[in-house]
Amino acid sequence: MSTSPKSAVVTGAGSGVGQAVAIRLVQAGWKVALIGRRTDALQNTAIKAGTEQCLVCPCDIGDAGAVEGMARKVKQALGPVTVLVNAAGTNVPQRSLSLLSHEDYHEIVNANLHGSYYCAQAFLPGMREQRRGTIINIVSEAGKWANAKAGPAYVVSKFGQAGLTQSINAEERVHGIRACAIFPGDIATPLLEKRPEPPPAEARTKMLQSEDVAACVMLCLELPDRAVVEEMLLRPA
Repeated sequence: MSTSPKSAVVTGAGSGVGQAVAIRLVQAGWKVALIGRRTDALQNTAIKAGTEQCLVCPCDIGDAGAVEGMARKVKQALGPVTVLVNAAGTNVPQRSLSLLSHEDYHEIVNANLHGSYYCAQAFLPGMREQRRGTIINIVSEAGKWANAKAGPAYVVSKFGQAGLTQSINAEERVHGIRACAIFPGDIATPLLEKRPEPPPAEARTKMLQSEDVAACVMLCLELPDRAVVEEMLLRPA
């Protein structure tokens, strides 16, 4: 990983893993574009991380046009981007096959899968020009093995993210671009509140924490450009 330029984009930066990743990147000297739907949440992350190194950039990543506009704004403000971390994700309480609505299905897939694809497509051209770049997709162990706890829409979106990561490596490594899929188990983030039965506080202390996943992101980034962690499975000890 070279020292310049050091501009990164993090989606889902308003809370959870995205926020933890953004803070770690700022601490490591990166300028970071904070992407998410809620301006107030992004501003809170910027305050925690250090506002001078953060660009608050509200965007619905499930909207391809909005992502294109966001990418132009980021390039103008921060210059060439060499790192994209797709950490945005969502789910719904009524997630089982017997309850899942078409509307909720599309909301989940748009945020988790389409958003990752749109963001990758928005920043890949600049990475190709620089002949270097790293794209890290925060997937889930549900992207390896389906489970009823996650629900089919979430599982479909996460299997898709894993495939997107493999496709980037298959096509873009000749341009000096690498991609990593991180597959965490249960993480104690606000997304737990969307479970049909949110786990109690005691159970959350035994789960992975957002900072654990952020540490894995930094490990992937700090490797020499000649090396790539294509997949990483992370679980509570």
